Amino acid sequence: MASVSVGGGGAAGGDSDQVLVEAHGSTRTLILNRPNQLNVLSSTMIKGLLRCFIVYEKDDRVKLLIMKGKGRAFCAGGDITDCVRSIHNESWKWGADFFRDLYLLNYIIATYIKPQVSLLSGIVMGGGAGVSLHGRFRVATDNTVFAMPETALGLLPAVGGTYFLSRLPGFYGEYVALTGARLDGAEMLACGLATHFVQSNRLLLLEESLKNLDTSNTFAVCSTIDQFAQQPSLKENSSLNRLEIINKCFSKSTVEEIICTLEQVASHTADEWVARTIQYLKKASPTSLKITLRSIREGRTQTVEECLHQEYRVICHLMRGDFSRDFFEGCRAILLDKDRNPMWMPPSLEQVHDEVVEEYFSRIVDPQWEDLNLPDRRSHGRIIESKI
Repeated sequence: MASVSVGGGGAAGGDSDQVLVEAHGSTRTLILNRPNQLNVLSSTMIKGLLRCFIVYEKDDRVKLLIMKGKGRAFCAGGDITDCVRSIHNESWKWGADFFRDLYLLNYIIATYIKPQVSLLSGIVMGGGAGVSLHGRFRVATDNTVFAMPETALGLLPAVGGTYFLSRLPGFYGEYVALTGARLDGAEMLACGLATHFVQSNRLLLLEESLKNLDTSNTFAVCSTIDQFAQQPSLKENSSLNRLEIINKCFSKSTVEEIICTLEQVASHTADEWVARTIQYLKKASPTSLKITLRSIREGRTQTVEECLHQEYRVICHLMRGDFSRDFFEGCRAILLDKDRNPMWMPPSLEQVHDEVVEEYFSRIVDPQWEDLNLPDRRSHGRIIESKI
């Protein structure tokens, strides 16, 4: 078995080993290798992964890709702190290039001809979801923790989140996107974000079996994973056991109405889950909440390419600080100073007017900026298959 590093040509032990590749027969295992940073995606990692996916798609000797993370996380997101520092030191253009590469990677994964098996052990958040959930096989485990907590950062669930979350059962996608709800492996399987559930102590055995395959046949790959998979039961306090309440509340047309309906439910029940949900929504960025709700609603009828295209416009507006500086304030409060006390502007939902929300979805008028132009690739229509 051969092992190589993929990176930006930096010094050994530096950037160049942030993505490791193991070759075993016709299988390539891509290992996210920043364990001390919970494998958050740097610009170097994104470029390295892009090169791998492009090269391996054309290489007839490669038939299957496995992706996993080193340490206790699969991938905890994109390196937003690095992004913010670069925007402050250089310009918003650095962030635009960062997300352009990331969205291209997400799109290539979503339209990839060969099967990709992502072993979702540990933390899977933000950008980590983008490099895995667009792929054909997503294997959750008993230690998986999934979340898209972007509204707490002044962002929206980017990396194609408006595509895969909008396809969850009922209005569960709105709930997960707006509240940054944490899901375990059983919940990921039940709602369709994961295709399989395998106990973490059997992952190595599964990996060895996959490495011995010599085919791109998705049925053969699926059959191999099935041998190790099981159907876990949901915990009693799972949010999926509250789908009736979620559908009632999160089907409302505005964030204000969603919170109002949740408060009505809270007045008739002493459910801690409802109180926690209201608390999160009231602490998140009002601007992000409104942008996210619109994005999820529109994402239901869009292709993955259209979702990425729209997300890119929104994220560039957020990074430029055109209408609000909430992105920078959220990163300061949660990631940099860590006081967890963001001062959002505007501070209330009522002050975030529809006309301003509309602006986030418009083209940016700037000679340095251009829309996201993705290559012409045939979509394989990844389907979220709910077990509910």
